[in-house]
Amino acid sequence: MSKESQPESVLLCPLGTAAAPETELLCIFGTGDMGRSLGQRLLQAGYRVVYGSRRPHSCGPLPAGTQVMSHAAAAKLATLVFLCVHRKKYDFLETLAPQLNGKVLVDVSNNLKEDVYPESNAEYLQRLIPGAHVVKAFNTISAWALQNGPSDANRQVLVCGNCAEAKQTVVAVATKLGFAVLDNGSLSAARELEEFPLRLFPEWRLPLRLAVGLTATFFFYLVIRDVVYSYVEDGKDISFRIMVSLANKVCPIVAIIMLALCYLPGVVAAILQLYRGTKYKRFPDWLDRWMLCRKQLGLLSLGFAFLHVLYTLIIPFRHYVRYRIAASTILKMRENTTAVLDTTLAWRTDSFYSMGILGFGVYILLGITSLPSVSNALSWREFSFVQSKLGYLTLFLCTFHTYLYGWNKFLSPSNYRWYTPPGYMLSLVLPSIVLVLKLLLLVPCVDRSLTRIRQGWERTDPEDASKQALLM
Repeated sequence: MSKESQPESVLLCPLGTAAAPETELLCIFGTGDMGRSLGQRLLQAGYRVVYGSRRPHSCGPLPAGTQVMSHAAAAKLATLVFLCVHRKKYDFLETLAPQLNGKVLVDVSNNLKEDVYPESNAEYLQRLIPGAHVVKAFNTISAWALQNGPSDANRQVLVCGNCAEAKQTVVAVATKLGFAVLDNGSLSAARELEEFPLRLFPEWRLPLRLAVGLTATFFFYLVIRDVVYSYVEDGKDISFRIMVSLANKVCPIVAIIMLALCYLPGVVAAILQLYRGTKYKRFPDWLDRWMLCRKQLGLLSLGFAFLHVLYTLIIPFRHYVRYRIAASTILKMRENTTAVLDTTLAWRTDSFYSMGILGFGVYILLGITSLPSVSNALSWREFSFVQSKLGYLTLFLCTFHTYLYGWNKFLSPSNYRWYTPPGYMLSLVLPSIVLVLKLLLLVPCVDRSLTRIRQGWERTDPEDASKQALLM
C-alpha cells in the first residue's frame, strides 16, 4: 500500500464492539508514559480520547478505545488539547497555530532543572501560539498517580492561566478524574508550578542538616573520649566498639536532643507571647521556619530512637558481651565465689528499662498520629492532646530514662575523661531546659495569662496609650 493510500487515523479498539454513547472528545499530543496514563484515566472517567502523533502508525501501544492520528487532524476534532511533550519539541506547534486557534491548550510539561529557561514553559507556549488559551495543569501529578488513581497519590491539581473560562474547563476535567483543584491565578504563576516537582524534600532540609550535624559531632566526640582515650592512657585497642557500642550511644543522644528541639519552639513562642502581651505580632522568621519543621524533627528523632532499640536488642549476641560473661563465670568458678544480688542495682536497671519501653511506646503513638490518614480522622482537640500532652510525656519519660542510666555517675570524677563529660550528660541539657520552662508555663497564674492572650486579649502598652492620647 502506498503512503498516499494509508488512512490518516488508526482506531485502537476491537472490531465488532458496540458503539459507545457520544461523549466529549479530548486530544492528547504525546504518546509517552504521561500521555498513555492520562489517556487511560480519561477513558475511565467517560471521555473519548484521540492522540496526535508524528508517526500515527508506529507510536507504540496505547489504551484500547482511543484513536491516533496526525497532530493537525487530532487538533481539529477537540476543543481541549493536552500537551504531553517536552519544551524542546514545541517547534512543531507553530505550524499548527491555525488548528489550535481558540482551543484550550493544557501544558503538563516540566523541566529537569530549575532556571533553565528565562520564562516558564507555559508562558513560552502562549507566546508561541497566541491564539490558544494556555492553561498550566497536571504537571504536579505523575504518570504513576494517574494509573493508580488519586486515592494512592497526591489528590491536588494546581492550575493557572489567563482565561477564566479555559481554566474552568480544565477544572471540570480534573474534578471528574477525582482530583482536588487549586487555582493559582494567572499564567505568571506557571514558573512556580513548574519548579514545584523539582523540589527535593524542602521541609526536610533543616531537620536533616541538624540530624547529620548532631550525629557527626557526637560520634567524633565519643570516639575521642572512649576509643582514643583508652588507647592513649591505657594502651587498649577497643576500636571494635565503634560499630555497635558507640552507635548505640550516638543514636539515643541525637534522638532525645531532636525530640527536645521539636518542643522547644513552642515554649519559645509562648514566652514571646507573654512578653509582648499579644498573639497578633508576627514571630521572627527563624522561629517560623523552626515551628514549620517540627513534624520532620519528631519523625527523625523517632527513627534514631528505633535504631537505639535495635542496637540494644542485639547486645546479648555480641561476641564481646558473651566473652565477658563467660570470663566472669569461669573466674567465679575458680574462686568458688558467688555474687550477691544488689537490690538497688536491680531497681535501677528495671526502672531504666521500664522508662525506656514506656517512652518508646508513647513515641510510636506520636509517630502514628503524624500519618495523614490517621491525623485526618482525629478532631483538633484529639490531635492537640496526642501531639502536645503525650509529646511532653514522651520527652519526660525519655529524659528520666537517661537520668536513670547516669544514676550516680554524675559525681564520679573517673567519668570525666580528659575533663570532658560523657555524651549522655550533654544530651540531658536541652531536654531538661525544655521541661523546666514548660513547668513554669503550667504555673496557674502564667497559664491563665497565656490562655487569655491566645484567646485574643492584649496588654495595653503605656507608650502606645500615651501616643493615642496625644493623637486624640
